[in-house]
Amino acid sequence: MAVTICQCLGFVISAVGVAGITAATVMNQWSTQDMYNNPVTAVFNYQGLWQTCVKESSGFTECRSYFTILGLPAMFQACRALMIVGIVLGAIGLLISIFALKCIRIGSMEDSAKANITLTAGIMFIIAGLCSIIGVSVFANMLITNFWMTTASMYTGGAISGMGGMGGMQTLQTRYTFGSALFVGWVAGGLALVGGVMMCIACRGLTPEETTYKGVSYHVSAKSPGYKTSAYEDKSKKSIYNESRRSDAPSKFDYV
Repeated sequence: MAVTICQCLGFVISAVGVAGITAATVMNQWSTQDMYNNPVTAVFNYQGLWQTCVKESSGFTECRSYFTILGLPAMFQACRALMIVGIVLGAIGLLISIFALKCIRIGSMEDSAKANITLTAGIMFIIAGLCSIIGVSVFANMLITNFWMTTASMYTGGAISGMGGMGGMQTLQTRYTFGSALFVGWVAGGLALVGGVMMCIACRGLTPEETTYKGVSYHVSAKSPGYKTSAYEDKSKKSIYNESRRSDAPSKFDYV
């Protein structure tokens, strides 16, 4: 019963994690414009893995896809690849783990086969969760680096302009900070990782236990000289027959 609960719970958690990874991949709020220390503007920018969007104060939003692949940074493309790999592995793991659930009986599938499928699905969920966590972390590292570089250039520009008598004035540049998609990706990757570990733990309970002592049958060969009962019976019969003949034969005392 505990194995079934662990397996089903791991399946549900992994399914939620894979759905979250998919949602984070298609979301456009991977990086949002930092509004700290900026004047009130009528335009708000945010970017995703596939599109960059502009939202106006009137509520109108316009998104534009990236028209180039070669022009994007290598780390940006690595984030895309990691998220896609996580989605594919998670989808395959969900598909095969349905047939491995202990509460579902399909044909004459044995528990050992279900244990192997459960272990395979659990490993896929773990890899999918790691791909999501690594991809989101790489993108977050890019945001942090660009944020501080932009901040440094803003203050550097202010210092240079201060030489002309305008010290302390900062050049306004667009800085980007963490978007909601990053937090969704981290949480979804963690859920997929936890679900995969639970599936691997359930695999140990599904594996049939092997007995320490195995039964061995012994077959006595008919050619063994120690078990020739027929010869022994023939000798006994012959001795009895000879004794009976001796008792019927006349002895020397019968004539007295």
